[in-house]
Amino acid sequence: MTVMARVDHAAGAAKVGLALRSTEVLMFGNPRAGTLLMELAQTIGIDLPLKALVWQDEAGQIWLGYNDPYWLAARHGVVGGDAVVQAMSDLLGVVVGAALAPDRSPT
Repeated sequence: MTVMARVDHAAGAAKVGLALRSTEVLMFGNPRAGTLLMELAQTIGIDLPLKALVWQDEAGQIWLGYNDPYWLAARHGVVGGDAVVQAMSDLLGVVVGAALAPDRSPT
């Protein structure tokens, strides 16, 4: 998986004189997997690469949210891409699990 972009909404807000708690979108994926899905339903390209939103709430708690690859496939009517969607879902689970692991070293 490759990180393709990072959008720092808090930094954008600061540039126009507004305050926003830490809020970032990470876009990541694998062009091979994404292309295979777009060949089956090209409209899924609006939701690819995959994205994760990481934000801090009012209490200082950090949250992570993302759209499940199965939901994306259903949304776009992907038929025949079960193995690709399963692989994306499995890998996303591993990445999110690693990101949320309490004993992970800061980087």
